[in-house]
Amino acid sequence: MSTPAPPKSRYALGSAKNLVYSLLAVLGMVAVLVLMVPRVNSVGGPPVDIAGQAQDVHQRTGWPIVVPEGLPSGWTPTSVRYVRVTDGFMTWHVGYRTPSGTFVAVEQTKDPSRAWIAAQTNRAPKEGTVEIAGRSWDKYVRDNKVQNSLLSVPPTGSGELATLITGTASFEDMTTYVKALRPVG
Repeated sequence: MSTPAPPKSRYALGSAKNLVYSLLAVLGMVAVLVLMVPRVNSVGGPPVDIAGQAQDVHQRTGWPIVVPEGLPSGWTPTSVRYVRVTDGFMTWHVGYRTPSGTFVAVEQTKDPSRAWIAAQTNRAPKEGTVEIAGRSWDKYVRDNKVQNSLLSVPPTGSGELATLITGTASFEDMTTYVKALRPVG
């Protein structure tokens, strides 16, 4: 003979009240976990060795590349590289985040093509020229992509590098950046 199964408890049958209590208990535990877990405000990459990379590129190429020196506080280096870009041009790049959180970089190459200039300025239209630190710079503005650029191209064969200052920074921050550029060597 088998014994009859015990009757199910009223709690196991469930009720709206028990469902709400269970849900509140779970949400309370989740809230405690969310408050306990630390969150990152910003993600930073590895330190950027601009001086070391600049010396290496200068020694290998003999190019008169430039790097910013003596920028005001709040300017943070973000990137440095020497890579092949548009039309196969080897390009020196040094990028910084400005105190206002925008980005600005210097790009340098020898005797750039029109395609290199178009690609690096993001095909922005030229909007005149400005004089900064004793050089004439072509000014490019790309409103719909929020990119500003300043370009100084020496005569072909002069041995000087074309220098492009580009990024999301204002022209005021770009002027500060240009004034801080110094030749490596």
